Amino acid sequence: IESINEENDEGLKEELGDLTLHILFQSEIAKERKKFDFSDSLKEAAKKLIARHPHIFHQGTSKENNQTWEQLKQKEKNRNSILDGVPKNLPGLLRARRVQEKAANVGFDWKILQPVLDKLDEEIKELKEAILKNNHNNIKDELGDTFFSLVNLSRFLKINPEEAIKSTISKFEKRFMKVENEIEKAGKSISDATLDEMDAIWNRIKKEE
Repeated sequence: IESINEENDEGLKEELGDLTLHILFQSEIAKERKKFDFSDSLKEAAKKLIARHPHIFHQGTSKENNQTWEQLKQKEKNRNSILDGVPKNLPGLLRARRVQEKAANVGFDWKILQPVLDKLDEEIKELKEAILKNNHNNIKDELGDTFFSLVNLSRFLKINPEEAIKSTISKFEKRFMKVENEIEKAGKSISDATLDEMDAIWNRIKKEE
């Protein structure tokens, strides 16, 4: 549901309604085929919730009660790794965040922010070194590491990385369009303007904002 964010309650309300309608529609089809009904789906959800939270519902052995959600899910689905199950078709930034969350759920994570910032500084330094060496594959690897570290920082700051980048893209588009308008008002084409001219207008617009 793309409408989930703090600034779009109306969109969220509408999308949740659409989603509920689709769920009820699919449940009705399954009921007509005599496969299952909506209550069966709720029972499965409740069963899963209880199975993955033995520390809350006081079921299972003491060892199971100490296992995390991810460990219990891995056992339940016979997965080879805690990291299995993250959809590969997710946008890259969201997939990175979900992988990091899964690792964090079993303790592979820093407890405070400073090491996260230090790691980002380290990756940027390595990216700069790769650029100096002019090795394309190495640059790509280091750039990926830098993105991954930025996503980790966004996770610590409780910021959705996809929302952050989309917001920045939107901001860039609005400012660039204003630059285009200013250039056109001066009787020139954007393709004929110099970088210094565009940069001066950009900085003025940014200051005004």
